[in-house]
Amino acid sequence: MDTELLSHTKARMKKACEHLEEELKTLRTGRANASLVEGIEAMYYGVKTPLRQMANVLVPDAHSLAIQPWDPKALGDIEQAVRESGLGLNPTNDGKAVRIGLPPLTQERRAELVKLLHKMGEEARVVLRGIRKDVWDEIQRKKKDGEVTEDEMYRSEEQLNKAIDEHNVMIEEIVKAKEQDILTV
Repeated sequence: MDTELLSHTKARMKKACEHLEEELKTLRTGRANASLVEGIEAMYYGVKTPLRQMANVLVPDAHSLAIQPWDPKALGDIEQAVRESGLGLNPTNDGKAVRIGLPPLTQERRAELVKLLHKMGEEARVVLRGIRKDVWDEIQRKKKDGEVTEDEMYRSEEQLNKAIDEHNVMIEEIVKAKEQDILTV
């Protein structure tokens, strides 16, 4: 496989792993984390705006979050957005900030989160397989057009499989680390 195609393929696979890491930041673990709510979008002067662009998200302790908007008029909109986010959070508005108490996770909820975590990991693996299929189709097209020899095609397949294996290991490590966070009481 030519080095340009290989580096492009590895870059696409790396992006898939990075996307998984970003998605996993929104999964709740046993302790408070600002990334849990930063991506929530609130209506701000008629435009949906992520919280990280309109407020500071603070973590005063392991079981609470505080969202301090730069514009105090946005407090109600932020409170409503958090309530409707689907995260099961119950925010309170104290006039200066929106405070969110995070109750401890039950064993049942931890099991649900681990199940969701593994599903997200599998979705990332599916993306990797899709990338592999695209690249393999390209290699076979080049072979058919006479741009590469059969030996080069099989060498490319080995390189492609090696790249897939490396990124599958990365995904597994990401999932294991997050699972450990979720299961830690």
